[in-house]
Amino acid sequence: MSSLFPALTDGPADRPALRFGDRSLTYAELAAVTGVLADRLKGGGRVAVWATPALETALAVVAALRAGVPVVPLNPKSGEKELGHILSDSTPSLVLAARGDELPSPLGDLPRIDVSGNPSDSVAASAGGAGAGTGTRAGAETGAGAETGAGAGTGAGTPDAEVTDEHPALIVYTSGTTGPPKGAVIPRRAIAATLDALADAWQWTGDDVLVHGLPLFHVHGLVLGILGPLRRGGAVRHLGRFSTEGVQRELSTGATMLFGVPTMYHRIAQALPEDPELAKALGRARLLVSGSAALPVHDHERITAATGRRVIERYGMTETLMNTSVRADGEPRAGTVGVPLPGVELRLTEEDGSPVTSYDGETVGEIQVRGPNLFTEYLNRPDATAAAFTPDGWFRTGDMAVRDPDGYVRIVGRKATDLIKSGGYKIGAGEIENALLEHAGVREAAVTGEPDADLGERIVAWIVPADPDSPPPADALADHVAARLAPHKRPRVVHYLDTLPRNDMGKILKRALAHD
Repeated sequence: MSSLFPALTDGPADRPALRFGDRSLTYAELAAVTGVLADRLKGGGRVAVWATPALETALAVVAALRAGVPVVPLNPKSGEKELGHILSDSTPSLVLAARGDELPSPLGDLPRIDVSGNPSDSVAASAGGAGAGTGTRAGAETGAGAETGAGAGTGAGTPDAEVTDEHPALIVYTSGTTGPPKGAVIPRRAIAATLDALADAWQWTGDDVLVHGLPLFHVHGLVLGILGPLRRGGAVRHLGRFSTEGVQRELSTGATMLFGVPTMYHRIAQALPEDPELAKALGRARLLVSGSAALPVHDHERITAATGRRVIERYGMTETLMNTSVRADGEPRAGTVGVPLPGVELRLTEEDGSPVTSYDGETVGEIQVRGPNLFTEYLNRPDATAAAFTPDGWFRTGDMAVRDPDGYVRIVGRKATDLIKSGGYKIGAGEIENALLEHAGVREAAVTGEPDADLGERIVAWIVPADPDSPPPADALADHVAARLAPHKRPRVVHYLDTLPRNDMGKILKRALAHD
């Protein structure tokens, strides 16, 4: 198959590729470092990558993909039990980590290769030697960028390994809800298809400079946020840790795109009234993209009012990569995730599996997708793989949505936790959450269902008040929702919390709420 990263060998050698803090690499330097490491990895088995938000993580993943070796990204915040399960399930042959990173005990017996971001350290780094220094800027003061450009120097011109489109690229473990995490096997074909479809939808080119502060063990930060710019021949500036100050700095100095999750955009929305420079910086961006969870409508509105820019949303999963997006040349309709990407088929289905026939913006169905963006299997889980697909190849996402007549999709929640059947109605938790967030007394909101002898399920609201000393009364919140949506969608029970439980991607952990 063709290279996932043609710019490594065909693009301008001095074009910026990666920047993490004060360390950066051009495409020539990136080709040199990853080429040497790819030569070392070629022909081996799966490799685990200790996926910290650092330059070395990006180098390790790119090198492994150039070598044709599947990557198992490891979340550094995972507990030892979860790490043990992932390692025993995926059986990596070794672990790649930044020099100096301390690894937990489940990784103790696994052979390790230390990764350096300095082109002059390439050979020593790939051998795992302890004596080579990393420097403060990758390639700084070494002259390596001039001497080891793409196609020059030992290993720098290594082409991507000769593997097929279906060859595994990543094995990403999904959060387990009823059991241990499952490893979704993502082929090279899916990465290329998704990134090329997003290039079409977002008019994404090699001139774009992306800024983000997302984790690198997940498809959002790793595939879209690192591999995406490198496939286009553009640049990425990773903040290491998200901050509004970092966003302002990068968007004020040449960055054109921002990727984030709702928690990040919520912090931006809160900071904007007191930070006119942040508003100016966001106004300069070509594209603001939010994903991994729904961005509340009131945050959309606050950001647009302050900056004149609209945040666009997209929808994807570990197993499917990206399915839909609001297009750069389309209508940025708040509360929707846009239309299916090129090459992706999408349908809504009833509970019996039959297709929804009326796309009227009201009828709720489960999203099923089909296309080259899909994973191939759950590793070592043929039972789970078979259950995830229909006989004719549609993937059952478990996400519930409505679809407008013009094709725009609006997610209303997960089938398992966000679809509430109350009084004969199918109700999505997401629309109630958005309505609650429009109340001045609500800072954060989550909605679940609980058994009710009369209604089947009753709607329960979990509220973080804007003023903890004066929370809005439950009946006022119920009336607020009923007036905006419909009486049968009002919450019957309201709980008040200091914070909502969230995972690393900012998603609310509904199951933790249900068991409080």
